[in-house]
Amino acid sequence: MKVVDLHCDVLEKLARFEDANFRNDSRISSNFERLKAGNVKIQVFAIFIHPDIPQEQKFQEALRQIEAFNKYVLKEPEMVHIKDWKQIDELEEGQIGAVLSLEGCDAIDDDLEKLKIILDAGVKIVGLTWNYENKVGYGTSEDATKGIKPFGKKVIELLNERDIIIDVAHLNERGFYELLPLAKKVIASHCNSRTLCDHPRNLTDEQVKMLVEKGGRIHVVFYPPFIEKEKKTTTIEKLVEHIKYLANLVGVEHIGFGSDFDGMDPLSVSKLSNASEFPNIIERLRQEFTDDEVKLFSEEGFMNYIRKLNATT
Repeated sequence: MKVVDLHCDVLEKLARFEDANFRNDSRISSNFERLKAGNVKIQVFAIFIHPDIPQEQKFQEALRQIEAFNKYVLKEPEMVHIKDWKQIDELEEGQIGAVLSLEGCDAIDDDLEKLKIILDAGVKIVGLTWNYENKVGYGTSEDATKGIKPFGKKVIELLNERDIIIDVAHLNERGFYELLPLAKKVIASHCNSRTLCDHPRNLTDEQVKMLVEKGGRIHVVFYPPFIEKEKKTTTIEKLVEHIKYLANLVGVEHIGFGSDFDGMDPLSVSKLSNASEFPNIIERLRQEFTDDEVKLFSEEGFMNYIRKLNATT
């Protein structure tokens, strides 16, 4: 069974390692060989700018990660850069669709031209914030009552014009509620249920319902503290509890995977420590759901979501 994974942090590692090797570097949880072994069909590669990087260097870091994507990820002949969502239905057997996302608009500061350059590189999903405040709005580590800034509304307008999917994963609560009526396309790329694990990076029942009513989806994340509060390790069973809860809340067709591989070292879910182990979660889900339902989680739900967006573009 094929897999769509909406979030990994491979690019930050590739840009940082002097001896970068995307094919089989054991330091990379979602390297090429592991993606193949895990039957991954679509992998989203996030451009993540570490908050310790000085503001004047953040845009250059974003460009470095885009360069790493082009130099290392696309070096593999079977990796296909998805610049247009229609390409996902054109992938041949053995090919893996590679999608760029921007995890927070910190890199652009208050400059829309910088955002345009990043979008022109093929970015298809954009989060407005990471965990902290930027010129666009406030992340999940900030005051939940502060919303999207005036510049943020200009960013949303540009993303709408470009038919970019806006990611709510790191946006604080007020920002979430202010975004929904403004955005054309939304998704939560790597979040879990706050009812089961009370963490600001997870979504409340109300947020999940509103996201789905807007036409969006929630993709569960494998980061242990978002599965069990303050836990550094956890089990597939605990992750499945989130999936079951969300499926009962909004339906299996609106849920998928957003692993966060390479962004959570050394924390991991047992038997789910890298992309090659996706079959383990698939087999565990088969104990709870029908094969058709599991296929919705793993691949078809997202594919249907994209087809529907394409039909309205």
